[in-house]
Amino acid sequence: MTQTAPPLDRRHDLDWIRVCAFFLLILYHTGMFYVPWDWHVKSPRIVEGLIPFMLMTNPWRLTLLFLVSGAATRFMADRTTSGKLAAARVARLLPPLLFAMIVVVPPQSYYQVVEYVAAHPGTSLSVDNFWGRYITAQGHWCGVDGHCLITPTWNHMWFVAYLLFYTLVLALMLLVWRRAGEHVQAGAERVLTRWGLFVWPIAFLGLARALLIRFGETHALIGDHYVHAVSFSAFLLGFGLAKSEVLKQRMIAARWPALIMAAAAWAGWASYVWTYRHDAPIPTPHLVEAMRFVYATDTWCAIVAILGFGAKHLTRGGPVLRYLTAGVFPFYLVHQTIIVVLAHHLAKLRLPLGLEAAILVAATFAGCFVTYEVARRLPGVRILFGLKGQLATASRPPAFA
Repeated sequence: MTQTAPPLDRRHDLDWIRVCAFFLLILYHTGMFYVPWDWHVKSPRIVEGLIPFMLMTNPWRLTLLFLVSGAATRFMADRTTSGKLAAARVARLLPPLLFAMIVVVPPQSYYQVVEYVAAHPGTSLSVDNFWGRYITAQGHWCGVDGHCLITPTWNHMWFVAYLLFYTLVLALMLLVWRRAGEHVQAGAERVLTRWGLFVWPIAFLGLARALLIRFGETHALIGDHYVHAVSFSAFLLGFGLAKSEVLKQRMIAARWPALIMAAAAWAGWASYVWTYRHDAPIPTPHLVEAMRFVYATDTWCAIVAILGFGAKHLTRGGPVLRYLTAGVFPFYLVHQTIIVVLAHHLAKLRLPLGLEAAILVAATFAGCFVTYEVARRLPGVRILFGLKGQLATASRPPAFA
């Protein structure tokens, strides 16, 4: 029988988790400059030893953010109509998305082309009249491998585009299924109990990866089957569990076993990636399929552990949390461009690697805080950074839901 408990009206723990997750994202994208994986700009001093540390957050970071975003959407949806929810989300998310694609993201593409030209002498690519060619989709920046840079692009802002799309889909659902949140919550409470708290989500994530990862992760909205299967499911699950005291207590009770399982799965996944990081030797098909479920175990158990420890310890709100929660969107909007521009120019100074990385991280955080402080004081600019038109002083649901 499903347990019952009073619904939750506020989740400070989820607000803290969102803030911490986005701060981790800054560190992760800084790491992308140094690891051998493809990115917009690359350090001439690749550090393969960073790979296992990058894999500590890689499997679960964005899935967790979609789950938390779904939870925040539940608090908004329960206070308004589906039409007003959709209108509010469009008003909050679409202007920053368009602003980013037109103004914030182009420097990322610019330095991507600059570094490609430097690495391939004699190429016909150029950055002449870059912004005009970028915005009109007339760049024709294609590499020797046949892959082309298609512009305009949303790059890291794909998360915002997907979040807007998922919210609009949810609003349509709520038109015909007004009590969707209550029903999803009740279903989750029935299924995610005892061993089911681990088995069913891991099985779903593992099967999704096994069946859909061959389509890749494009972040192009259309045809991104694997990302939609995982991210939209996480968004809906977050929408369901947001007000469940039952699931909150189960996460708390399971936090230590989940942490141990996540650590073990991370060790297995990181060892696998490290062993085959140069595509040699070629792993056997059985090993590849097994690692799909190891990855899924890492994803879900890390999320359970984070939600459990957060619900146990991150229970207080206050002005610091309100300040950081409102700042998450401006931070997210500008952080990757700051990293790309600074990293490209810092690399030319040939500073000691540790000092270079420290400056890059510190300068990125500083740039994010400065951007937030400036944007929040300019009413005409606030909307472009996902902030409300007036300075907020009261405690209210987070803007970046």
